[in-house]
Amino acid sequence: MPELSRCIRIMGIADQIDTPVEGAHVCAVTDATSKRKRRPDWLRVKLPGGPEYAEVRQTLRRLGLHTVCTEAACPNVAECWGRRSMTLMILGDRCSRSCRFCNVASQDTAPPDPEEPERVAEALAQLDLKHAVITSVTRDDLPDGGAAHWAETLRRVRKACPKLTIEALVPDFGGDLALVDRVLEARPDVFAHNLETVRRLTPTVRSHASYDRSLSVLAHAAVSGTVSKSGLMAGLGETMDELRQALRDIRHTGALLLSIGQYLQPTRDHLPVAEYVAPEAFLALERYGRELGFAHVASGPLVRSSYHADQGLAAVTSKTPS
Repeated sequence: MPELSRCIRIMGIADQIDTPVEGAHVCAVTDATSKRKRRPDWLRVKLPGGPEYAEVRQTLRRLGLHTVCTEAACPNVAECWGRRSMTLMILGDRCSRSCRFCNVASQDTAPPDPEEPERVAEALAQLDLKHAVITSVTRDDLPDGGAAHWAETLRRVRKACPKLTIEALVPDFGGDLALVDRVLEARPDVFAHNLETVRRLTPTVRSHASYDRSLSVLAHAAVSGTVSKSGLMAGLGETMDELRQALRDIRHTGALLLSIGQYLQPTRDHLPVAEYVAPEAFLALERYGRELGFAHVASGPLVRSSYHADQGLAAVTSKTPS
């Protein structure tokens, strides 16, 4: 098994290696005593800290704002906050869905805070960013899924930060394209919606979501002329062939930007990691994405959907691959 032996060489350890899923370029390390997969060296990150990190945290706390960086336990929080990049999360910190991969709490949703759009605009103006990502929890409990709140937030940010480019990372709004239009009409520079996983695993991984519904939302955004983007996780038990098919499906919608990263289990109550995908596999997926015509592909073990998002938009606006 050449792929298996190569994984051993890459990681420099050979405790116990799980046999990769057929067709996948993956490897997993298992602790000999606990039988739980151990994270390989390439997934180690430094603890957050430093003056830039502290300033961002203080500003967000003062304004009572949430970020997906902390709510979803993103491993890149130290790097991104250090370079004054973040993903603000609106519509509260409680989601109406309970996806088995996500660390965001999923109960006791509260009514949208009418003052939140202005606070988001104030925070982004104070932090003096060039590019910002705004996302939200899914709010199936609201008649419009939070679309009006989304639109108002984008309008306030546009007014306060006219030079800022904005990426809106949105839920699927139950597939209601009229609600998607309300967000698009507020003119985000990038409209992002994550497919998250391959078709076969969607019912297991994503709560109340549909693979085809997500593709239709992405296609609708692309047809509107807005730059669209999607993201995938690897290591949930998919094969490489399934990942490549998902890339083709996303590109077929007209999306130009793509992110692919390693799934990491937030808690013991979430889906376990099936495989730790080798960095070489992510590079292969990046190359394949470029071949499909994506303008920018961020692919790596620690990549998350908003990682270096400004570079993706720059690749589109400059019309050169990045």
